[in-house]
Amino acid sequence: MSVEHFPSFIDEINRITFSSEEISFKLKDETATGEWLKKVIGREERLLRSLNFIFCSDEYLHRINVEYLQHDTFTDVITFPYAGPPFIEGDVFISVDRIRENAEKYGVPFSKELFRVMAHGVLHLCGYGDKTTDEKKKMTEKENEALEFLE
Repeated sequence: MSVEHFPSFIDEINRITFSSEEISFKLKDETATGEWLKKVIGREERLLRSLNFIFCSDEYLHRINVEYLQHDTFTDVITFPYAGPPFIEGDVFISVDRIRENAEKYGVPFSKELFRVMAHGVLHLCGYGDKTTDEKKKMTEKENEALEFLE
């Protein structure tokens, strides 16, 4: 590999991107959010390769849920891993509609619910599940830890 190609290769490693589909949504501070997510990953002793957050509508995420997971339900987050632990590489789709609804339902600020769900997606990539009662309890504990060191 020649020297002039090395920097672009490095840019593809250890990166977190944020985008949206079918909606207009942008995080207030992508840099700070990315640094926080890197801390979440580091605390789990995982290695970040590439992480993409895609913010979307309920309908968009529902279509993904039906097409790829055969689940005909609405959800707040779907995570697609492209590597296994210890590596973090994947896409995290988040329904902004569902985040707003759940924030109101649980009486929490939109931003807190959003960051909880973002941490949830990352924790799935770290190897945590949420199917059983014990897994759900552990996931909630890990989400709460992540929110505690959110700056």
